[in-house]
Amino acid sequence: MKTFDIPINYRSELVSAINHKRKNDDKLKKDFTPTLIKIGRLEFKIARHFGFCYGVENAIEIAFKTVEANPNKRIFLLSEMIHNPQVNEDLIKNGVRFIQDTLGNPYIDWTEISEDDIVIIPAFGTTKETNELLKEKGINPIQYNTTCPFVEKVWKRGSQIGNKGYSLILHGKPQHEETRATFSQCASEAPTLIIKNLQEAKNLRKYIKQEASQQDFQKEFKDRYTTGFSIEKDLQKIGVINQTTMLAEDTQEIANYLKGIISEVHNSSDEDIKIHFADTRDTLCYATNDNQSAVKGMLQTEADLAIVIGGYNSSNTSHLVELCEEKLPTYYIKDGSEIKDEKTIHHFDFHNKKMIETTDYLAAGKQKILITAGASCPDAIVESVIKRVVEIHGEHYNLETILKQLN
Repeated sequence: MKTFDIPINYRSELVSAINHKRKNDDKLKKDFTPTLIKIGRLEFKIARHFGFCYGVENAIEIAFKTVEANPNKRIFLLSEMIHNPQVNEDLIKNGVRFIQDTLGNPYIDWTEISEDDIVIIPAFGTTKETNELLKEKGINPIQYNTTCPFVEKVWKRGSQIGNKGYSLILHGKPQHEETRATFSQCASEAPTLIIKNLQEAKNLRKYIKQEASQQDFQKEFKDRYTTGFSIEKDLQKIGVINQTTMLAEDTQEIANYLKGIISEVHNSSDEDIKIHFADTRDTLCYATNDNQSAVKGMLQTEADLAIVIGGYNSSNTSHLVELCEEKLPTYYIKDGSEIKDEKTIHHFDFHNKKMIETTDYLAAGKQKILITAGASCPDAIVESVIKRVVEIHGEHYNLETILKQLN
């Protein structure tokens, strides 16, 4: 796989060494057990896969090279490059300005943007409407486009099955940039509907079976379907695509459920079902799958708590937290600064969207810590969190000694 030129301060000697050893030992990526690092009385079990994925590194490389190559130009980002505060702050320090926030609310009026400016499309992609707006201003939306190739793969697959007469059920968070972009890119090719979870898929059953009205549908899924979406004709032949950062197993569960309902409605055999239900398993992102599988493997080992590192508006990171919460006390932090002292940690409750404080998170006798991070979290932050935990609990962090454990 291609390697990228990203700022050195995002790299970590420890994480690089771990990744190098694991790749050599497990070339087929079938071993999801964590890497064990012992430092004094503490044991860190580090997920097999975590941190920057292909799409994120590609976006970061393009963004920073664009800044370096255009010192005399105004450079704008459509919205956050990725959902990591350090990366976005670094871009701002380099003079990059954001046009809008992650929900699409403007920071800068479009009238301020001219054809002489550079506009970078973030890794989540953007809508067809925004692309057209940029073209009208004389800005080529392709020139500085950092859209993740795996997001574009979902768009392409959605268009392919849409052109074959299927409607699209998009599993995603309705306000997320990627979901909005995917909806827009696919909506011109096929009737499209966004659903958030399995419960909404189950709610869709009554509309597929036409046991509820079009009016009820429009009320329940307000602002989440394409204009003219008809439950009578547009829910008879469907395919499920996803926001790539959702839990892969959730998307598959939704697809399996809806496939069963469609089969029931049309009394389809296993062979005939493909007439009414498209197979879209190939749209699940490899990095999302790997990171989630690594967490599941990590959770099979003995541990006292889990620390998950990433931006607080990161969808893929929140799903790693969900997995860990099922089995262990879990602390979702953006970086080591949230670990205040040997007893106190500030962490994000993403369910209620607020910061909370926990004391005695690493009480006497607790020493086995699971570590993972979201796809937009720099390796250097992961190492800094480990180092912070070690030093704040009176142990000595010696990288050379730690690296010997990998030999």
